[in-house]
Amino acid sequence: MEPSLDKYTEFHHIHGTNVRLDHSGTQATRVESFANGVCFSKQPLKPGEIFLIEIEDKELGWCGHLRVGLTARDPSNLNVVPEYSIPDLTDLGDSWVFAITRNHNKIIEEAEVPEAGEGGLAGGQRLGRGEAEVGAEAQGDGGGGNMKPKTFFTDTHLYIDNIRIPRDKLVGRSRPGRYSHILDDLYKTNALPPTARRSRIGVLFVAKGQNQGDMHIVINGEDMGASAKGIPTSHPLYAVVDVFAATKCVRIVQVEYGFSSLQTLCRKAIQKHIVHRMAIDWLELPEALKHYCKYE
Repeated sequence: MEPSLDKYTEFHHIHGTNVRLDHSGTQATRVESFANGVCFSKQPLKPGEIFLIEIEDKELGWCGHLRVGLTARDPSNLNVVPEYSIPDLTDLGDSWVFAITRNHNKIIEEAEVPEAGEGGLAGGQRLGRGEAEVGAEAQGDGGGGNMKPKTFFTDTHLYIDNIRIPRDKLVGRSRPGRYSHILDDLYKTNALPPTARRSRIGVLFVAKGQNQGDMHIVINGEDMGASAKGIPTSHPLYAVVDVFAATKCVRIVQVEYGFSSLQTLCRKAIQKHIVHRMAIDWLELPEALKHYCKYE
C-alpha cells in the first residue's frame, strides 16, 4: 500500500524565530544562534506519507545535529514556537522527536517493550537510542550503531510493513564535481554520516491497529526502525524538523508515489546513459533540465 498524493509539500508558515523560509516554502535556513529552528510540515501527514528533507548546509562550532519527528499539535494553535524540539516541544506532550546523530540512529528493540498506558510513555513509547547526542557519538559504531549495508541498493522501493516508497528520492547525492561519481556510491551504501551534507532524512508513521501508529525514521534509503510506538493517530500528525546546532539549512525533497512524471522519466533516461553527472553539462539540453538531472 502507498499513499495516493498529488500535493506539493511545504514547510508551515509558523516556525522558530531564527528560521527563514525561501519563496517556495521548501527550504528552511537558521539565520543565527543554534536554537529556535523548529519547523513543521504545512499539512498533516497521511499514513505512509514520508516527509523527506535533505541537509543543504552545515555550520561549524556547534555540538548537536538535526532533529526530526511528529507532533499532534497544530502549529497554527501554538502561541509560541518552542525554542527546542527536545525537550521543550516534547515536554508539552503529543510530540515525538528523534535526535539524528553520526551513529546510533538504528533502533534496537528490547525483548519486551511496554505499550503506552502500561508503564510506558502516555500516547507513544520511545524505543532504543536516538535522543543521546553527547557520548553516543563518542562510542564509535558499536552496539546499536547505524548498520552499513555491504552492497548497493538495488530495490526500486523501500518497504516498511505495507508501505512502499520510491527509493530513488530517498538516497542523498553529492553536488556535481570531479569526484561526485565516487561520492554518490558512498551515499548509496550509507558510508557517510547521516549528518553530512546531502544526506536525506525522512519521517513517517505506519498505521497499527485502531487509532495507533508507529513512527519511522528513514536515513538515505534505510529504515531505522520504529523510534516511537503506539502513537495516537486520532488527531492529525504534523512533521517536525528542528534545524538545530551544526545543521544550518535543509530543503524538502518531493516524493512521487504513483506514476513517475515525464520530468522524472527523462531524468532517469539521461542518467542511465552517462558516466557521471559532470557529463550532463556536455549534453545539448535546456539548462533547467540539466540542473534537475544533476541535483536530483
